[in-house]
Formats: sequence, C-alpha cells, structure tokens
Amino acid sequence: MINTWHLYAMGALYIFAGIMHFMKPKMYLRIMPRYLPFQKPLVLLSGLAEIMLGIGLFFETTKDISLYGIIVMLAVFLLVHFYMLSSKKAGAGFPRWILLLRLPLQFVLMYWAFFYLKV
Repeated sequence: MINTWHLYAMGALYIFAGIMHFMKPKMYLRIMPRYLPFQKPLVLLSGLAEIMLGIGLFFETTKDISLYGIIVMLAVFLLVHFYMLSSKKAGAGFPRWILLLRLPLQFVLMYWAFFYLKV
C-alpha cells in the first residue's frame, strides 16, 4: 500500500500529542484516574508511546505494529475518558458535552488506524 498524506498526518498528530505530555504534564495529570498508581510516570510513558507510535507510522517496516499499538493505546485511554465522566471534579472543568463527544471520537481514531492495516 502506498502511504497517503492521511497516514503522515496521523503520525504527526500522535507525535504532537506525545510531546504535549512532556510540555504540559500537569494538564494530563488532572485527568488521570485517581485509582492508577505512579501517575506522573504513566503520563510521561504514554507520551513516549504516542511519540514512538507516531514515528513508526512513517516507515513501512514499522507501520503495521504502530497501527496495532495505536488501536490498543486508544482502547486503554478509554479508561481516562470514562473516568472524566464519573464526576465534575474528574471532568477537569471540561463541559460534559465535550467529554461525551470524546468517546465516539476514540472509536473514529481507532477505525482510522485500522483502515491502514493490511488485514
């Protein structure tokens, strides 16, 4: 399959999102479920994962494993989205409609990654 600009846009999106974990860790710590231990390392690790998976999309040899990784990562991130819906404090000040909109968006992002797999 010839990589389209959409795949590169996806890679850039995850690289940017990952970098933001390092630039604004407090923002991500605010939305981290309280029941998870080692919150700051988890924020940084998830940022690193996003960066690595995003970079992996730029190379044919790592594209598929990165796509699978992105799908799994987005599925795990659903925990954060559901946690944010659990209370006003957990929602970190975001309007409820935005928090609800993020749930189907996760599945759209998963489909976007799945679309590029050679299945």
